[in-house]
Amino acid sequence: MSEKKIRILIAKPGLDGHDRGAKIVARALRDAGMEVVYTGLRQTPEQIISAAVQEDIHAIGVSILSGAHMYVFSRLLELARENNLEDVMIFGGGIVPKDDIRQLTEMGVSRIFTPGAHTEEIVNFIKENIEKK
Repeated sequence: MSEKKIRILIAKPGLDGHDRGAKIVARALRDAGMEVVYTGLRQTPEQIISAAVQEDIHAIGVSILSGAHMYVFSRLLELARENNLEDVMIFGGGIVPKDDIRQLTEMGVSRIFTPGAHTEEIVNFIKENIEKK
């Protein structure tokens, strides 16, 4: 990966209009040397996966505060499989109950960062896990 920049798509699905955290994470990833594509607010899982295919993404980061995390992540994982994106890491951040975090990781979500996570932790997680692939 060192010769090719890590490409991350940051997405904000659903009706939740609060994107401050997503923008902070996007900026931290960019400042760490990654290429970041931010899809903007109110994206559907279909739009997110379409953008990931078009942009040749290594990972998708989803910010979700609306409570629809189980649906959104299961749909993203399903669409990723349908579009041969099994090698694309999917991670997220937001308000997600601990029991749901366990379920999501069992389903294939790489990591959920909850409120208070440091951007350095997110950057390091992505670098370590993308380079493993």
